[in-house]
Amino acid sequence: MIFAYIPRDGVIERRTIEPGEKLPTSALWIDLFEPTEEDRARVDAAFNLAIPTHAEMLEIEPSSRLYSENGAVYMTATILARADEPNPTADAFTFVLANRSLVTVRYHDPRPVNTYGARIVRQPATCTSGEEALLGLLETFVDRIADILEKAGLDLDGISRGIFGRTAATARQTEQEQDMQQVLRQLGRIEDLCSTARESMLGLVRLVRFLDASIDAESKKRAKEIGARIKTLNRDLTSLMEHADFDSRKVNFLLDATLGLINIEQNRIIKLFSVVSVVLMPPTLVGTIYGMNFRAMPELDWSFGYPMAICAMLASAILPYLYFKKRGWF
Repeated sequence: MIFAYIPRDGVIERRTIEPGEKLPTSALWIDLFEPTEEDRARVDAAFNLAIPTHAEMLEIEPSSRLYSENGAVYMTATILARADEPNPTADAFTFVLANRSLVTVRYHDPRPVNTYGARIVRQPATCTSGEEALLGLLETFVDRIADILEKAGLDLDGISRGIFGRTAATARQTEQEQDMQQVLRQLGRIEDLCSTARESMLGLVRLVRFLDASIDAESKKRAKEIGARIKTLNRDLTSLMEHADFDSRKVNFLLDATLGLINIEQNRIIKLFSVVSVVLMPPTLVGTIYGMNFRAMPELDWSFGYPMAICAMLASAILPYLYFKKRGWF
């Protein structure tokens, strides 16, 4: 599927290019979403390009992701998508600058693509060239990653309060205990989200630096703010990577704390069983002794033998219980 953003009479029109329809070479931005072989061939012919296949986009060598060919600049980065869903995804996203037009190739649907597309349709003055379209799209990606990391930080704060905010009184109440397994799942998802976001930012950092070196002097002269916007992107990405590292360290700390609390809870249960076993050992011993049928046992003929045995068992259970209670072991 091919979408084209075409400037016309002071506005930018978003059109879906149908099969067989001629591609508008005046378009500021050509967006290929899950393109077929025919779609790639049409764009190649219209813009004199060699659009990479999905397999080629997934290659991780820098030379395969950032390069120039026939006057066009090809840049590929891994972009995070569906961050608000239970299973976030990430896939390669290719940007191509050619003849003042931007061509994007994608096989997933990150939210910033539609966000930025709607923005330039509403505010056409913000995008007058392919370079500006590329920078605006990259800035939207960075804004989206910042929102994701901010939400991850808030989620971590909530998990932290849930882990450490329990009092000793409420910790014993089953209905108020936090599901530690759910906490572990939440921490695992946040760590996956942060690591994927960091991977996206690493790719974007390399892309922005390559872009800065690739934009020719004429483009920089046409838009003096391009250099400043690239520097801002670099600073924002560096800051966000530090924030992602901080979130990852906090996830590891909360993971260790959660596992520690699980171990404490397990030890408390084992201690409870140990104390109960010790309390029941003396009565069991008394009952075992008086359960032996020997003729020489004088209590067998004593009328108070049975009550005496019961009292001995109760006393031997109650006294250890009171001792453990006084020492705070129970």
